[in-house]
Amino acid sequence: METDALRRALDEPGFRALPGPAVTLLEAVEAPPRLAAHLRAVHDVACELVAWVAGRYPGAGADARAVAFGAAIHDIGKALHPGELSGPGAEHEPAGYELLLSYGVEERMARFARTHAAWAGGDGIGIDDLLVSLADKVWKGKRVPELERLVVDRLAVASGQEPWEAFLALDDVLGRIAEDADRRLAFQAAHPVTAG
Repeated sequence: METDALRRALDEPGFRALPGPAVTLLEAVEAPPRLAAHLRAVHDVACELVAWVAGRYPGAGADARAVAFGAAIHDIGKALHPGELSGPGAEHEPAGYELLLSYGVEERMARFARTHAAWAGGDGIGIDDLLVSLADKVWKGKRVPELERLVVDRLAVASGQEPWEAFLALDDVLGRIAEDADRRLAFQAAHPVTAG
């Protein structure tokens, strides 16, 4: 049963709406309102990043639909492990992946629940996975040089630019996104960890 607090987190103005299938999933698992707020903030940043990549680096082959959905559900496993909403933990990653598969989400889309924290793993981590991971960091103003280097390398190869050129471009957009971190953090904090 959906709560008013969850509905507010999903509908409150200020950030892009989540994709319909993601909303349906969050409602089905009775996601904590804070989780929905977090997913909206990360999704908003991911949409901004993937639009920037598509416009400036179309050869990178970023799939805007996959990135948007991935950002919208990457932490859905925290509905099963709510302690990880306010503390550390990685149990939500495999749990979220399995949860999504159990709801009929295709593996290529469910993978973001696993890959958003495994970006350094290499094998099978594509530009879409890296963009979701990057959004999951920079939404709160956190910069991760190793992750950014992986994205820069992909952008440089796709465009034929020197890595330093791709770095400067990415650094500029991430700096601009990070400037709005306080607003996103306040949005997330305004929603309760539990629906009750």
